[in-house]
Amino acid sequence: MTLPERHKDDLAVWLLAFGQMVAYGCLFYSFPALLVSIEADTGWSKPALALGPTVALVVAALAAPVAGRLVDRGWGGELLVGSAVIGALGLAGVGLAQGQGGWLLAWAVTGIAQGAGLYDACFAFLTRRLGRDARAAIIRVTLVAGFASTLTYPGGAWLGVSIGWRGAFWVFAAIQLISGGLANVWGVVRLRRQVRAGARAYEDPPGMLERAMAQRQFWQLGVIFGLIYMTHGMLITFAIPLFQERGLAHGMAVLAASMIGPAQVAGRVVFMTGGARLGLIPATRTVIIGMAFGICLLAFAGVAPGLIFAFALVQGATIGVISILRPVLIADVLGHEGFGAISGALAVAVLTGAAGAPWIGALIFDGGGTMALVATVLAMTLIASALAMVLRRS
Repeated sequence: MTLPERHKDDLAVWLLAFGQMVAYGCLFYSFPALLVSIEADTGWSKPALALGPTVALVVAALAAPVAGRLVDRGWGGELLVGSAVIGALGLAGVGLAQGQGGWLLAWAVTGIAQGAGLYDACFAFLTRRLGRDARAAIIRVTLVAGFASTLTYPGGAWLGVSIGWRGAFWVFAAIQLISGGLANVWGVVRLRRQVRAGARAYEDPPGMLERAMAQRQFWQLGVIFGLIYMTHGMLITFAIPLFQERGLAHGMAVLAASMIGPAQVAGRVVFMTGGARLGLIPATRTVIIGMAFGICLLAFAGVAPGLIFAFALVQGATIGVISILRPVLIADVLGHEGFGAISGALAVAVLTGAAGAPWIGALIFDGGGTMALVATVLAMTLIASALAMVLRRS
């Protein structure tokens, strides 16, 4: 059932949105923000370093279906709160790691928090609580969370210089535990008060995941979003060194990378005000084509480095809209029933794509250079665009 209007709690949604901004900044963007400092201090290669976030996202992909089913069973709030604690432990471990084994183990713990506490779990929790009214709440969450990279890139770069990358990870761990944890606790409690006030959470019949997986559209969506998030993962993981190799000084590269966050928010605002009239499937096609155009701008940045800023704006805007489109498109194409399990299963593709991004991207970057990486992400984006062109509702 859809919650009555009077039971909606705007403050709860904004609190969860703040929790997502903190979680993405600490659990996801901390590594690319500190990559240059880590590489300079440890002497490890980019592939060796990138294997840590790759392991985290593999673990997150394995955890996501379990998290989705737990949300459907009413444990979404516990997942969001627990992920803040587990994430803090993982980040603290990253800062303590002395060798490759400790590095990978700490990132594996961080991956549990990613699978249980980022967008997919949060959106499934909101969908369960708000039913078909969750779309507005999801948009608000993504608007706030879009500032994660804006704060983390310059903040991480400053912390890396001021107290070293290890100290920076400990700071991120404290922020994740205190700020993210408290925001999630408060938001979950407020949203659940609606149930105690007499409103019913959105309920799902069994067997909906199996029904969804029998449809071609389920696998199309998995491949489309898996490719999109792999390309985005490659680009943001190596944004600063990539921008430097394309002609920007370190400070300007950090500035360009920091623009991706505000561009995400701007893209979402534009979509909210007019883009939604396109329809969800046509909007998805348009946005993916726009992403490919942005990558082309990056390809020509060697001639005109200023194009890097244009790329950052386009990449941010398009991935910002995709993050809104993904949950509502899944619900539109495959239905609202069983959303937690279905979105959790599709998150495996998304997180697997994102998981492969740091390590595969590092191999391509080290082996073929900037243009090899740009050509790879452009090719994957074009494949995703072709699949979106033949996507239809079930």
